[in-house]
Amino acid sequence: MSSKRNFEAIILWEDDDYIVVNKPPFVATLEDRNEPVNLLALARQYAPDAQACHRLDKNTSGLLVFAKNPMAYRHLSLQFQHREVTKIYHAVTDGIHRFEEVLVDLPLLKQPDGLVKVSRRQGKPAQTWLTTHTVFRSHTLVQCRPVTGRMHQIRVHLAAMGAPIAGDELYGGKPVFLSSLKKEFSLKKFTEEQPLIRRMALHALSLTFKNLKADSITVEAPYPKDIKALVRQLERTTG
Repeated sequence: MSSKRNFEAIILWEDDDYIVVNKPPFVATLEDRNEPVNLLALARQYAPDAQACHRLDKNTSGLLVFAKNPMAYRHLSLQFQHREVTKIYHAVTDGIHRFEEVLVDLPLLKQPDGLVKVSRRQGKPAQTWLTTHTVFRSHTLVQCRPVTGRMHQIRVHLAAMGAPIAGDELYGGKPVFLSSLKKEFSLKKFTEEQPLIRRMALHALSLTFKNLKADSITVEAPYPKDIKALVRQLERTTG
């Protein structure tokens, strides 16, 4: 994606102060020396004073909010600071897990190499609610509701619970191959099997916040093609 028109195509909701988009995977939120394209630059082609109110990892898809002016940015920043924004993510995890409103309360510490680990002594407080949405044969679709907004929080908390996100190899997740799901699967000669999803299976599904008029706004982002295809394949091979 590289143009104002591409940006307009991902807008899900907008008023005079905010733009909510469905971020595609593999696109950085903010300026990155290694990436020619980022969503903030595209947002500023659409609204010159746009600021990102939060961020998503490059490989995470889903809801992202931009403020169109400084007052709107401050208004939503304070809601994030006071934990008044409700965010819901969906993650496909390795293994079978039956979480019933489980609160993961594990402090997180960013390390010099950029990874994040659980550290009860040095970490910053981090909490995530986990609820099982759907159990498949060897994977689980988990609903995640972060209370805090630490870097890599959902990824590390799920891994700490023995439920790493499928495809998230940095934190112990494994690629999902069709051959591991279908017994009768056969690969063509001289070809190498590709994973069903080329990233971690994490999607920011829903977001609730208050706009400047004090209206409660809830926006939902449909799954992108890759997660939709993965979930459909997991449903087909579960029985």
